[in-house]
Amino acid sequence: MCRWLAYSGSPIMLEELLYKPAHSLIDQSRHARMGVETTNGDGFGVGWYPDEPRDIDGATDPAVFRAVGPAWSDRNLHELAHCVRSPLFLAHIRASTGTAVQQTNCHPFRYGQWLWMHNGAIHDFPKLKRDLALEVAAPLYPSIEGSTDSELMFYLALTFGLRDDVPGAVERMAGFVEAVAARHGVPNALQMTVGVSDGSRLWAFRYSTERASRSLFFSTSVHALRALHPDSTVLRRVSEETRIIVSEPLGDLPGAWNPVPESCYGLVQEGHDSIHVFRPVRP
Repeated sequence: MCRWLAYSGSPIMLEELLYKPAHSLIDQSRHARMGVETTNGDGFGVGWYPDEPRDIDGATDPAVFRAVGPAWSDRNLHELAHCVRSPLFLAHIRASTGTAVQQTNCHPFRYGQWLWMHNGAIHDFPKLKRDLALEVAAPLYPSIEGSTDSELMFYLALTFGLRDDVPGAVERMAGFVEAVAARHGVPNALQMTVGVSDGSRLWAFRYSTERASRSLFFSTSVHALRALHPDSTVLRRVSEETRIIVSEPLGDLPGAWNPVPESCYGLVQEGHDSIHVFRPVRP
């Protein structure tokens, strides 16, 4: 499957998380410890919101860079990560579960101001794909570019109201996938960790039908980390609003990482972060 990370907080260069940590996302592309596969070399992507709005009206639509080669050897990614500074970004390294290795199948996926990425799979996706795709709202359907279950999940969530109620839309998406799978006699339909952002808030979901979900962690509060590690220069530079969500920890700093509970989602936003129970809603 895949590995991903999401960052929200003080603006930093992308390389600070993609390359510099001991077990950075680039290191995980070759040496994942908690994934189904050790190597995640079927493409990669990064989506970031600008440090300053690009448009005169204050728009903050994200930029996306995706490629089909392995992340560890891509010189363009290294150059970009060294130059791009962002307060909120999502990055993903892909291990295909059967769909083609092509740019349009690399995460994160973008629709307007929204970014979405996924680790996991819809079980027996070819058998369910037609029924799932027919549920996507007609105005949204032309925007689907690739062939993955991950992108189709994104457009189902948009259909079910993602732009107004993110948790509710993802719960309805998950419930719909499970209902379609049940009609086709497919067990354990859904396995997912999902990261999604609108540019100001960040949500992370951990769920599977069998209640044995892929790993997902969130960083401890910066205030607590400073108390644990008063000599860390990195911790002194970032604000107390800073949070990182990862498929697996970026290093072995004691006290830095907490597992997202099974069948839960977290919300990172200015002022107050929270964790909630995730319950799929059947149609």
